[in-house]
Amino acid sequence: MEESQQTNCNTEYEPLKRVILCQPEFMAIEDVINDVQKKYKDENIDIDLAMKQHAEFEKLLIAHGVEVIKLPASEQFPEQVFTRDIGFTVGEDVFVAEMASDIRKGEEEALEEFLEDEEIPYQTTIDRVEGGDVIVDRNRVYVGISSRTSEKAVRNLQKDLPEYDIIRIPFNEKYLHLDCVFNILSPTVGLIFPEALTKEIVDKLSAEYDLIEVSADEQFTMGTNVLSIGNRKVFSLPQNKKVNEAMRAKGFEVIEVDFSEIIKSGGSFRCCSMPLKRE
Repeated sequence: MEESQQTNCNTEYEPLKRVILCQPEFMAIEDVINDVQKKYKDENIDIDLAMKQHAEFEKLLIAHGVEVIKLPASEQFPEQVFTRDIGFTVGEDVFVAEMASDIRKGEEEALEEFLEDEEIPYQTTIDRVEGGDVIVDRNRVYVGISSRTSEKAVRNLQKDLPEYDIIRIPFNEKYLHLDCVFNILSPTVGLIFPEALTKEIVDKLSAEYDLIEVSADEQFTMGTNVLSIGNRKVFSLPQNKKVNEAMRAKGFEVIEVDFSEIIKSGGSFRCCSMPLKRE
């Protein structure tokens, strides 16, 4: 019984109870792996400012009743702050991802050691799948298909999760992960950057959700990569004014936190949080 109480995620929007974060103590743009990093490569990351912004995010999560578990930061891993990518939770099952980029290989082992120390059961994925490409909503699991998550990995997930409908979502891989172009806020509302997807996929998702369209400018500042913590509360950047206004118009409470230093590496609130338990 204890195991099932530790981990449980059936949606992206039920009240968040336990989450894994990692402070950006050694954050840096070393290997450029997305367009956002390309822009900020020379400027790079102000660690003190990134740490301050991340601490504010953590403080507000705790204030909203979320138990924050901190993965120890390692000098070896300059992108370890993006904990979502190295693991994901579907139902009671925690999966440790297999990372595609060389700069991120090894983060998996650090997470596995941590989960073992915490006595949290997990299983490993094979054939390349990253958590930023996995979005769960009740009996459906949307999986982004790109150079970071393979068709073979999706077939493996179907075997591991037979009770779920696994839905493939191919997208333009220059946007890194599915959660940078699509996200789910509630049973009926989602965010989408349609330019990264085919019309067929956009139509398919539009049939399931009332989709808020994110502009190219606000996609670049990670307007799609918000984090829902339950009770229609959503973490978002203050810079993404149109997205925030649209979410508020649909009845969401938007918690604005400046994450401008961290998004220079191409990820925001969802990328920086690996939920273990929602209820």
